[in-house]
Amino acid sequence: MANLDVLETRKKSPTKLTKNSKLYKAVIEALQDIKGENIVSLDLRNVHESVADFFIICSANSTTQVKALADNVDKVVSEKCDERPYKQEGFTALQWVLMDYVNIVIHIMHPSAREFYKLEEMWSDADMTIHE
Repeated sequence: MANLDVLETRKKSPTKLTKNSKLYKAVIEALQDIKGENIVSLDLRNVHESVADFFIICSANSTTQVKALADNVDKVVSEKCDERPYKQEGFTALQWVLMDYVNIVIHIMHPSAREFYKLEEMWSDADMTIHE
């Protein structure tokens, strides 16, 4: 396994986010606006090994919808919170787009990728909230 010292140098906000945080609410709203499916948030604040406060995961049924969801998250968060992602990945294949806002990491996944990687199971010690 690769050396994970890089996780120790990653800068997280000095204050932990909550479900009432502006950024958290903006991300959920942006995903719901474009009909993201099976939206869940994993509260990682009490998980020692976590790299963020929250993972937010949703499914999209096509590569077009994956891109639309990612674009909307970028737009809404930029407008409401004046924040841009620290890092983004997955815009080439559009099977799994990851948007890293440091304390919140968004995973927009095609259902087959979500089934294969099973992030909810991998982080099963986190509290999960389902967003309808």
